[in-house]
Amino acid sequence: MIELKSAAEIGRMRVTGEFVASVLAELSSLAAPGVNLLDLEQRAREMVSDRGAVSCYWDYSPSFGRGPFRNVICLSVNDAVLHGLPHDYVLADGDLLSMDFAVSIDGWVADSAVSVIVGTPDPEDVRLIDTTRAALDAAIGAARPGNRLGDISAAVAAVAEGAGYRINTDFGGHGLGRTMHEDPHVPNKGTAGRGDEAGAGPHARARTMVRSWNRPAHRGRGRVDPADGRRFTRRALRAHHRHHRGWAAGADGAGLGPLRRAALAKYWLQRR
Repeated sequence: MIELKSAAEIGRMRVTGEFVASVLAELSSLAAPGVNLLDLEQRAREMVSDRGAVSCYWDYSPSFGRGPFRNVICLSVNDAVLHGLPHDYVLADGDLLSMDFAVSIDGWVADSAVSVIVGTPDPEDVRLIDTTRAALDAAIGAARPGNRLGDISAAVAAVAEGAGYRINTDFGGHGLGRTMHEDPHVPNKGTAGRGDEAGAGPHARARTMVRSWNRPAHRGRGRVDPADGRRFTRRALRAHHRHHRGWAAGADGAGLGPLRRAALAKYWLQRR
């Protein structure tokens, strides 16, 4: 069941979203050749502790993994699509690193992800990340009152497939609020005009926060690591971006998504 959020509740989630953005920006700036994934995990832990936030990943036990998760961030390198565990791996020049991070502050959750190139960028990797980000931006643009969830999904697929990439349909976006996973589910591919309304309209309370994510791969479907639930593409790199979007009664659709994008804008301009 989709749980509506008030403007005040969205404001509280905005605070959490700003912190999530700051952590991803910090770790993105630290991701360089010679840096160990465990160092990035440690820095994330320090920032979570200093802020008094609560990790949504620590002790998380999904059905696709083995045992509780004992990290505060997912770090996936190259062909690992998502759910990568921070481990003793030293980043190399040209690695494609995806970082997925979620915390709760004062009982309200924010969850986001970015992909970055470590060191020297390969033009095709840059194109992959740019396409993923463009697909996310298209989804955010479609996430407005009056549209339906299918419009969001269709927007993601149109950009990714239009650029020649395949969509990972095993996972998708979803709502969040008091918990990390809430209704609705937002597939990476869908039919425009179908599904629940994406926004409640100008005189209703706010819709759920939804996050849209897209992982186009060069070719093929992949495997699952039985040890920790990491997803891999087959002989392919992948990219992963994720955002929030919320609506308040009488608002024009502004939500947490623009906040995270603004926080990372300086980093993206410096890296390009």
